[in-house]
Amino acid sequence: TMKNEKKEKALRVARALEDSFPQPRVELDYKNALELLVATVLAAQCTDVKVNEVTRELFSKYRSIEDYVGVTVEELEEDIRPTGFYRQKAKNIRATMQTLIERHGGEVPNSMDDLTDLPGIGRKSANVILGNIYAVPGIVVDTHVGRVSRRIGLTEEKNPVKVERALGALLPEKEWTAFGQRIVLHGRYICKARKPECDECNLMGECPFFAQEMVRR
Repeated sequence: TMKNEKKEKALRVARALEDSFPQPRVELDYKNALELLVATVLAAQCTDVKVNEVTRELFSKYRSIEDYVGVTVEELEEDIRPTGFYRQKAKNIRATMQTLIERHGGEVPNSMDDLTDLPGIGRKSANVILGNIYAVPGIVVDTHVGRVSRRIGLTEEKNPVKVERALGALLPEKEWTAFGQRIVLHGRYICKARKPECDECNLMGECPFFAQEMVRR
């Protein structure tokens, strides 16, 4: 059936991506849950490379929840300014730290609902935290994942939540986290938005987009 064919295709894609990115990881640097939480807030509309430059100093200055609520908001804004939208991000970080103190005993929560209730944390960031800190399976859907999934014909969905569900339905849960991370890397370095490096890609046999490209060449 169509559905089984798609599942088999998804597994072939997962294996091919495993060959290209054997050790998938989030490209944000962090040592613990609190650091990853802050890094995901800073990563909105900002590259991971830039976030890592900023957090190198940030994380040696702010080591605990108390450190974030113990400075003036102006000081925090200044410390995260290079990541852009720094006023909103500082506000979100402060409000999140308050919520962690008031509702979660100062711990980063381990459920999707609790995480997405935190200011500045959407499903994508929540999946990053759940997958990397708590080993809860999840597919992080960013622009790369959406684009690559549509290009290789795994889904036609545009809405990130629907993309996440569609991909989740095609793969066993234990594959979710690594698959999501690998597809991000694939989209970032190979299947780029404007000029995909089709000749470098080991998914070409699975890819209707590539088949069209071949016709045009």
